[in-house]
Amino acid sequence: MKLLRHGPKGQERPALIDAQGRWRDLSPVLDDITPATLSPAGLAALARVDPARLPVVEPGRIGLPWRGMRKFVAIGLNYADHAAEAGMPVPREPIVFMKTPDCAIGCNDPVVLPQGSVKSDWEVELGVVIGQRARYVAEADALAHVAGYCVVNDVSEREYQLERGGQWDKGKCCDTFGPVGPWLVTADEIADVQGLDLWLDLNGRRCQSGNTRTMIFGVAALVAYLSRFMTLEPGDLVTTGTPPGVGMGAKPAPVFLKPGDVMTLGIEGLGQQRQVVHAWDPALIDG
Repeated sequence: MKLLRHGPKGQERPALIDAQGRWRDLSPVLDDITPATLSPAGLAALARVDPARLPVVEPGRIGLPWRGMRKFVAIGLNYADHAAEAGMPVPREPIVFMKTPDCAIGCNDPVVLPQGSVKSDWEVELGVVIGQRARYVAEADALAHVAGYCVVNDVSEREYQLERGGQWDKGKCCDTFGPVGPWLVTADEIADVQGLDLWLDLNGRRCQSGNTRTMIFGVAALVAYLSRFMTLEPGDLVTTGTPPGVGMGAKPAPVFLKPGDVMTLGIEGLGQQRQVVHAWDPALIDG
């Protein structure tokens, strides 16, 4: 299934995409897409719903694919060629940092640069959505705890991240720095999560092109690893690192986001995003 939420910010309604690509309103059978929906029992109940019996809705604004994200966990330098372009060693264990859930936005919502930002950057990433509590799980069992997958743009302010001391988080958690979606694709629709093409264009020019098979740590390994350090709950999101081609590593000189730029990105089988970059404007964040 492909699950989404649509409508004005704060008033989103649940829907699914049928086999013909039409949006079908889930409101007759579901109040909203929540962590309970993403549990094995919740997804099994949804799978029994006949999409043909649901009303067709016109496409519009797409919000976050589910409500109630408690943790937004991120993995750094998880593609060896991206580590090389960043001038950093290939990690021996996953690099873990956090993005705040409230930086997550709809897939096509505006990206707003923080005040004084001069080094904001893009990162297309595979997002892993947890559907069943994971605590000290074995790698062989890890994928059974995954509800599905989505596209994430891990927007990052590199000066804040790397030049201001402390943890990476302050360059990762700025408002609007986590576009997610357009939809959550349930795990049963993805035959091989370690074989998905992913890409990002800036102003129509291809910047990133990669495949999840070149991850240093695959999805199962990451879920198992994280479950040793924190309990992953239904609705938690793990974003798994980016392939090369970020602005920080551009040659002959770095390229960073500026107002008016357009980012378009996607992952095979998971849909596409498009964000326009704006200068600081709280109305675009809160509206």
